[in-house]
Amino acid sequence: MMVDLDPSGQVTGRESDRSNRQFMNYAFFKLDPAFRRLPQAERDEIRAEFQAAAEGWVSDAPAQKGLILRPYSLVGVRGDVDFMLWRIAFDVREFQEAQARLNRTRLMGYLTQPYNFVSMNKRSQYVNRVDGSGHGLEVLPGQGQFLFIYPFVKTRAWYDLTPHSRQGMMDEHIHASVPFKGVRINTSYSYGIDDQEFVVSFDSDYPQEFVDLVHRLRYTEASMYTLQDTPMFTCVKKELAGVLGDLG
Repeated sequence: MMVDLDPSGQVTGRESDRSNRQFMNYAFFKLDPAFRRLPQAERDEIRAEFQAAAEGWVSDAPAQKGLILRPYSLVGVRGDVDFMLWRIAFDVREFQEAQARLNRTRLMGYLTQPYNFVSMNKRSQYVNRVDGSGHGLEVLPGQGQFLFIYPFVKTRAWYDLTPHSRQGMMDEHIHASVPFKGVRINTSYSYGIDDQEFVVSFDSDYPQEFVDLVHRLRYTEASMYTLQDTPMFTCVKKELAGVLGDLG
């Protein structure tokens, strides 16, 4: 078990951890329908310009920066967003560079960002096996055809529980998830850097399996300490050209 008997570090006086970690940015975009009234040739040119700017953030950077971009379409599955760019970097300032590139394109004049989540990867205090858990120190993004995402906040009462109580509930939570082999969880942390406490994303090829997993987890004791787990996004993995083509 990985029961942390001093999660606040006040008893042991643990030093701060400045190790290099991955930051996550889940950037959601919504298109103004006015874009679809432009001539076809102009729309094609604008989409190509945006694609070059988005992909150039990765291709123009040295490989050692470890920049990762994964595009997803939400056209037809959610009304308030049309696509999402999952960006991963070891420096949160890289997300500013990525967005600045997009802001200089004409398509951004037709786009708004209803949601934009920032989080950081780190080792889970409740999971002692990294293999297949998605709670390790580096995320393996975009493994499934679908990515299910939601911001997550625990109640304050959760932090008032003893470490053993929390570990016991999480053991039940993890055990309930074991049969769902086709779903891989990526948990990232937003304490102090965004409004939510976590951003949780699930890679899978099987939406039906994810629905059954979430349903089962509603019956675990830990779910009683959930304050917020919406909005929930069903994202379909596509090449960026396909994502932009869905816009019309």
